[in-house]
Amino acid sequence: MDDHLALIDDAWEWWGAAIEEAQEGRWVRDETERAVVADITAATNALHGGRLPPFTEDNWYVRIGRISNWAGVIRLAARAGGWTLQPVAGRTPPPAAGMSELLSAIYAMAEPAERWMRRLIEEGHPPPEKDMTRAECCFCGPGTMEDLESFFYEG
Repeated sequence: MDDHLALIDDAWEWWGAAIEEAQEGRWVRDETERAVVADITAATNALHGGRLPPFTEDNWYVRIGRISNWAGVIRLAARAGGWTLQPVAGRTPPPAAGMSELLSAIYAMAEPAERWMRRLIEEGHPPPEKDMTRAECCFCGPGTMEDLESFFYEG
């Protein structure tokens, strides 16, 4: 399996562990965590006009930028809340997953897009279409990272 696709699968496992903890009531976000998720949602507006991925009609800079913006936002969120981003590739999420694991999962999916953007700028080479499409499908549209806040049920 392609390394990027394996990374995405590992990250979804971490994402799922954190969301499950929240939905089962074992992780109840505090005020800071709620505010950070709201800020992430506000800062990562995909500006796709309701279209569903893949966004093949958009230029590569826009497509990659939608995803790479998430990486910077997640780094800022982790710093703001004092959470540590952990590597997720090839690792099982720890028990009692929470904000650190959620942010680590999102970051793992977004960070490759920063490399793709550098490569596009420096060498003129976009990422493989299958990798870009998979990233877009993780971040854009109903039931994806774009709907982050809706995965939490607490009031």
